[in-house]
Amino acid sequence: MATGIGSPAAAKIVWNKRQKMFEIEDKQAYLQYEFRNGGKLMNIDHTFGPSSKRGLGLASHLDVAAFNHTQSNSLSVIPTCSYISETFVPINPSWKFVLYSEDLKPSI
Repeated sequence: MATGIGSPAAAKIVWNKRQKMFEIEDKQAYLQYEFRNGGKLMNIDHTFGPSSKRGLGLASHLDVAAFNHTQSNSLSVIPTCSYISETFVPINPSWKFVLYSEDLKPSI
């Protein structure tokens, strides 16, 4: 079942639990993930936005929705997606606390 996440000022983000995605309502931009370590780690492996919607901040909105979800469910994020590791987290360092650290947890 899909669940709506987001604010009126932002694009409406839908959590598609069954397909392991966060997506904008029209499904043209999305973030894909998979769970690891018995569901305690969310490996975010891809964030996509079509060229027609680039520059609108949709990737950032998708990442915030996923990071909020992990925070409220006591999960950690493995940032396999290059957008998250190279752009989103460096611009938003306050989210570093959600990232998985091998120093703190046993190996996957």
